[in-house]
Amino acid sequence: MPRPRPTADPAVITLEVNGERCAVAFAPHKTLLEVLREDLDLTGTKHGCELGECGTCTVLLDDAPVLSCLVLGLACDGRRVRTVEGMAEGARLHPLQETFADLGAAQCGYCTPGFLLTAQALLDANPRPTRDEIKAALAGNLCRCTGYLKIYEAVELAAARLRGEDAEPARETLYGRR
Repeated sequence: MPRPRPTADPAVITLEVNGERCAVAFAPHKTLLEVLREDLDLTGTKHGCELGECGTCTVLLDDAPVLSCLVLGLACDGRRVRTVEGMAEGARLHPLQETFADLGAAQCGYCTPGFLLTAQALLDANPRPTRDEIKAALAGNLCRCTGYLKIYEAVELAAARLRGEDAEPARETLYGRR
């Protein structure tokens, strides 16, 4: 008869998630991705490749985009985490969420949380990014549906709106070229 495997005592950390302090207990081997989804019930952060290659699990850790599948939960004690659930302010969507929806930048939506948070970090650091800067910032995020153009346009439109400009999408962005 096989011996039962010893179980490790749960780790307990305190962190700030989407602006709220919380304590969470979890198995010490868990990644931040697993802690968010399984222990804090924040399922907006998605499991992707779990190898750090797709960007699907991106969250902001102390305002910087990180691949949560590669960060141990234990490493987050005392730190700030922002997930896609924390982007909106009450019932009002973040401008990036609005423009992604308006322009069709989110197709199946699986990769969208990672793109949104990576783009938020970019716009927080650089309110006037060029198209090349947007491409470089989002290069670690993979999408199998959109072809990326709508994503770049959504980030550009959100950047303009965040700067207070009365920006609307170009007609061809919505309806294509004639």
